[in-house]
Amino acid sequence: MVAEGGEEGGKIKIGVCVMEKKLLSAPMGQILERLQAFGEFEVIHFGDKVILEDPIENWPICDCLIAFYSSGYPLEKAEAYATLRKPFLVNELEPQHLLHDRRKVYERLEMFGIPVPRYALVNREFPYQELDCFFEEEDFVEVHGSRFWKPFVEKPVDGDDHSIMIYYPSSAGGGMKELFRKVGNRSSEFHPEVRRVRREGSYIYEEFMPTGGTDVKVYTVGPEYAHAEARKSPVVDGVVMRNPDGKEVRYPVLLTPNEKQMARDVCIAFSQAVCGFDLLRCEGRSYVCDVNGWSFVKNSYKYYDDAACVLRKLLLDAKAPHLSSAIPPTLPWKVNEPVQPSEGLTRQGSGIIGTFGQSEELRCVIAIIRHGDRTPKQKVKLKVTEEKLLNLMLKYNGGRPRSETKLKSAVQLQDLLDATRILVPRTRPGRESDSEAEDFEHAEKLRQVKAVLEEGGHFSGIYRKVQLKPLKWVKVPKSNGEGEEERPVEALMVLKYGGVLTHAGRKQAEELGRYFRNNMYPGEGTGLLRLHSTYRHDLKIYSSDEGRVQMSAAAFAKGLLDLEGPLTPILVSLVSKDSSMLDGLDNASIEMEEAKARLNEIITSVAKIVNSNGSSECPWMTDGAGLPSNASELLPNLVKLTKKVTEQVRLLAMDEDEELTETSSYDVIPPYDQAKALGKTNIDIDRIAAGLPCGSEGFLLMYARWKKLERDLYNERKERFDITQIPDIYDSCKYDLLHNAHLNLEGLDELFKVAQLLADGVIPNEYGINPKQKLKIGSKIARRLLGKILIDLRNTLEEAISVAELKCNQDQQSASKKNDKEDTDYQSKLFIKNEDMRRTSTTSEISMDQDDDDDKETKYRLDPKYANVKTPDRHVRTRLYFTSESHIHSLMNVLRYCNLDESLQGEDSLVCHSALERLYKTKELDYMSNIVLRMFENTEVALEDPKRFRIEMTFSRGADLSPLEKNDSEAISLHQEHTLPIMGPERLQEVGSYLTLEKMEMMFRPFAMPAEDFPPPSTPAGFSGYFSKSAAVLERLVNLWPFHKHDKHASANGK
Repeated sequence: MVAEGGEEGGKIKIGVCVMEKKLLSAPMGQILERLQAFGEFEVIHFGDKVILEDPIENWPICDCLIAFYSSGYPLEKAEAYATLRKPFLVNELEPQHLLHDRRKVYERLEMFGIPVPRYALVNREFPYQELDCFFEEEDFVEVHGSRFWKPFVEKPVDGDDHSIMIYYPSSAGGGMKELFRKVGNRSSEFHPEVRRVRREGSYIYEEFMPTGGTDVKVYTVGPEYAHAEARKSPVVDGVVMRNPDGKEVRYPVLLTPNEKQMARDVCIAFSQAVCGFDLLRCEGRSYVCDVNGWSFVKNSYKYYDDAACVLRKLLLDAKAPHLSSAIPPTLPWKVNEPVQPSEGLTRQGSGIIGTFGQSEELRCVIAIIRHGDRTPKQKVKLKVTEEKLLNLMLKYNGGRPRSETKLKSAVQLQDLLDATRILVPRTRPGRESDSEAEDFEHAEKLRQVKAVLEEGGHFSGIYRKVQLKPLKWVKVPKSNGEGEEERPVEALMVLKYGGVLTHAGRKQAEELGRYFRNNMYPGEGTGLLRLHSTYRHDLKIYSSDEGRVQMSAAAFAKGLLDLEGPLTPILVSLVSKDSSMLDGLDNASIEMEEAKARLNEIITSVAKIVNSNGSSECPWMTDGAGLPSNASELLPNLVKLTKKVTEQVRLLAMDEDEELTETSSYDVIPPYDQAKALGKTNIDIDRIAAGLPCGSEGFLLMYARWKKLERDLYNERKERFDITQIPDIYDSCKYDLLHNAHLNLEGLDELFKVAQLLADGVIPNEYGINPKQKLKIGSKIARRLLGKILIDLRNTLEEAISVAELKCNQDQQSASKKNDKEDTDYQSKLFIKNEDMRRTSTTSEISMDQDDDDDKETKYRLDPKYANVKTPDRHVRTRLYFTSESHIHSLMNVLRYCNLDESLQGEDSLVCHSALERLYKTKELDYMSNIVLRMFENTEVALEDPKRFRIEMTFSRGADLSPLEKNDSEAISLHQEHTLPIMGPERLQEVGSYLTLEKMEMMFRPFAMPAEDFPPPSTPAGFSGYFSKSAAVLERLVNLWPFHKHDKHASANGK
């Protein structure tokens, strides 16, 4: 070694002036050991006694000083020593004071132009000080006029206080999650009852950043080196993932060029060469949310080597610039890294429609899934003339007499409940009194409104909403006497409620998520979790606006990613709402009305109608296929049985009403119960034992549900059946057989059998009376979703091709550069600037276009050099779309009948004949039914060969088992839990058939929204999910479409 000459006074002395607890940490020991092994340095440990007790004049003299604050450390004393002896400081001491105050950290980050989340400060001089600049509402706080909607984050300004809170919106169930330093295997705790923010101190409020459940920790060693690791975020379920040795599981990930610049800036801003900080990756951008000061990576020998080499260069440049800091060809220490077992992954195809060789890799999983078991959806309509209710309408519509009002928030619904309580008579008049039948019905409906609003004790717009629409107006003199104004005198009140995910629905969704984890990713097993946390699994979950659909998505994610705890934090962290794609039937309402009218004709006409379109081979081609031939005879029976059940529930409701009248106290509002607001988590054994209905429905509401069905099914005066009620009767029967079997309602099972026969014919035909109409309606409802599926598949293809081309180039390069591989491996990691210049050469940081700038899609990747992972290039895209029955039927109808379109005449159906037969016999796509498309890449086939990418399609009927089936032990145990099993996947293609992506695109294209019609992406409503694409990458995607006329201004939403 050069330093042995001794002209410069022998070895460079490194003083380690830190608390012994920090000195004894494994990373510190490993790195100091390596520094000494170079032979140029002498390491001097100060020790706690010297640091705490000795005067600085007696402290050892050194050339370079490693000193940093930890609990109990005298930072001012160390500063005085540095002023006295003037050693080279690896981490400057004065800026370390900033790290104790989060306000100063954010101020310094902003000063250096480093992005931080949007935030505001609330400074209090004493606990609970009332501030004019701060106020709090149910779903937001406002600080100095800046509003933060829930979910938001609340951090104490004291950097050493790690009690950080996240507050969730009432639309997701409300509550608060407290994050804290790891205690055992927990890093956070959810408190469903906490809704108000803390007021005892000073806090920072900032926007919650949805990061897809992963946090990134960055470790710098000097401004030119940064190592990053991803770990499971505590905001999801608070359970720390640990490896078999009990250490937290973290995976090294690549930083984007932009993030590398941020690491450099953080290092310089705080004058800390060795510095850890936290990154949030959200919506394709990165933000720094915390700076920790001195931190080393744990358990990475490669990092210890790098850190020692970088520190050596820093110290030599500062104290012995005449010495060469080049890395020696062989590193002086010989540490045999313990080889950990690498991830066992098979590379085999799915096996569902045949195995296509060992060279097939799964690239993409797209699933469209119906929500889980729910309570029946309900609607109450009544005309109101009461002054109190009309005033309420004006209060919330801005005083506009002709405008309708929607009441969803807790405050609005509480107002309505207060008004209704005053209007509902305490006693129920008998029919023999003077009151007219109409008044009686009106009072009954008001009573029902009151019962619905009181149910669960807490209001949440996620599962009940009220519309008030003015119907009649009169002119009245203005209050100031100047002229006249309009005033409503009658309005229509519509209350929608029910449709809440049940405890069974949650269980079904979680089970299906678990099934996907274990079966949809061939050869992975728990490897899916590893894929996910290493950024090799790009997961996005979308849901419609409905509460039951959002909660099904969250419960599924819980099972898929093996999470624990309540659904609210999972929902907010991982699920994006996209109602334009997954909600609504408006586009096809006219055609659906036509189908229902024709259906009514077929059912109610006594003569059996046979259409010549069909054949015995393809019975599904006839009009009204699947309807029972004796439908018109079944209808009167349906009416009779419905009346029988309704009467039994009426008697139960009368008993309950008498009890309520005796014990009623309107002053007490039951406390908020999250389970009731968002669907129960568990079955309520006490209610069942007490002979009450399951869930939170009382007999009064149960009776209202059945009475409405009885009234709407058959109009006795007009002698007319309303067949649109058949699905609702079937729905109610099934619900009560499953959840209220203990009430022993006589005739319910018989009613179920009749309703099922009719519903099995009616429901599929509501989406089109024959295949051509089914295709027309289906393509209108699912047009946007189909377009999005094509974008997903196209994105996966482009990315897979980029990986393959890059790998091919690398293989060629590595063959020519084998000799100096070791050296370049270091240089690429040590000097970030060089890596920026050749950023696409790191196997994983791929873009579809080499000139990508920071505005384009950010692809987060595993760092292959540091990861102990067998297949770092492996990357799977998963897109999950949670929706309702209408979208599942619509998508399935397009899948099986798309070849009937004029533009595709002569093409075979995407679905094979045997599957068409099975689908014809599958009358119901029940709760949790799903359609799954998986794309495989055959890496042995040429890139340009269409057979390189194969699509496999399966579907599941969902929980399609009659609640009357109790023939085996599994059925009986599931019955006791009020749930039904979900059927496994069924093939839509022949075994061994080969559907290329090219063919699928051709068949979908006429029905899919073109990529250029997708609006430019904005932040999704409510909770946005994993890293969404920015406008620029979407614009580029449009230009990749093979069928698109190039248009500079087009953009696509490929979120």
